[in-house]
Amino acid sequence: MDSLNIKSSRRRFLSLLAGGAALSAAGWASAGSLLVNKCRVAIPASLIDSPWLRQAWAGIEPAQVWDCHVHLAGLGDGGSGIVVGPQLSSWLHPLHYAQRLFYMNAGCAHDAPGKVDQAYVARLLNLCDAMPEGFKVMLFAFERFHDGQGDAHPEHSAFYVPNAWAAKLARDFPARFEWVASLHPYRAGAADELRLAVANGARAVKWLPAAMGMDPADAKCDAFYRVLAETGTPLIVHCGEEKAVKGSDTQAFGNPLRLRRALDAGVKVVVAHCASLGDDLDDAGKVRSSFDLFLKLMAESRAKGLLHGDISAITQRNRKPALIRTLLERTDLHDRLAHGSDYPLPGVVPLTSPGALARAGLLPKDAVKDLDILRQHNPLLFDFALKRLLNWQGHSFSPAVFHTRRLFAVSHA
Repeated sequence: MDSLNIKSSRRRFLSLLAGGAALSAAGWASAGSLLVNKCRVAIPASLIDSPWLRQAWAGIEPAQVWDCHVHLAGLGDGGSGIVVGPQLSSWLHPLHYAQRLFYMNAGCAHDAPGKVDQAYVARLLNLCDAMPEGFKVMLFAFERFHDGQGDAHPEHSAFYVPNAWAAKLARDFPARFEWVASLHPYRAGAADELRLAVANGARAVKWLPAAMGMDPADAKCDAFYRVLAETGTPLIVHCGEEKAVKGSDTQAFGNPLRLRRALDAGVKVVVAHCASLGDDLDDAGKVRSSFDLFLKLMAESRAKGLLHGDISAITQRNRKPALIRTLLERTDLHDRLAHGSDYPLPGVVPLTSPGALARAGLLPKDAVKDLDILRQHNPLLFDFALKRLLNWQGHSFSPAVFHTRRLFAVSHA
């Protein structure tokens, strides 16, 4: 990149800061109260007694609530093996660089140079310890981008979180953490590695096809699918548009309809975010919303008993209120939906607005103040309470949506 392009990239990044964000001397996000997570700790006693929090937990068995969509993050400075790719670590990619700063601020790991990995985990444990006994989060490993021959390409990988790190944390803190493996199906020996991961306690496998480079409809996945089906291990797959991380020119791999091969192999599949962002092509080559294609797939006979969707990220500003209304109204799907927070994103303040949801008629207006305060102390609990309080014309998510353990404890019961 020549000097003019570098200066242009820096100007784009500085334009973000002009909107209210600024960088601390340590290089982490530090901005006005409207943009950053304040990382406060103990929840005020007055908030614990909030009628909205009591309503959120009504009818819920905490030991059945496993938040099924939680990301691990860090810099690899604490023996984790985490690697941050160039698109997130270089000023030459200003938008993604700023994005990483917000993510790390959301995880409250931004003030601990040299101890970022441990700070991120410590904050997550702190949040979990404020939840009722039995509540757990499922920690995602994250595979690198691979090409069609199964070779890794770090230059196309936004970040890498080893299976060993996620597994270690689940072993060290079994009361609060479960772990989710991430393995590329094209790699030699991937099926054998999957068996080892399952034997080591992995509750599911996480794929993000657009960032990792696997096509769920490719026959190269068949051996991997056979092991998933034999062990009853769910496959959590991001479908629809991917904005958080980029791999290569592989967005089409996120089409929900490409999961038919996995379903036909008998694999239990969880579509992350219910494919709630972007567009894909239907069977006739017509452009339709990815969410509509998710609903189409849910209605197919091959999906019965196998296909699910997690509701992480559906309340973010870049999702349409009509999508939330549809999911609330479709009570026939509630036993096939699963709660996930997409942590640390609930701690990225600009992404979710309780006030906007209230104005859309999806949230009680009187609950907004308590939710805004709650997020400053515990984004995990904020996300759970927010989704429990969603309501549209008398429809809300049933407790079954939040009793997610039923989907993931089968192979290790």
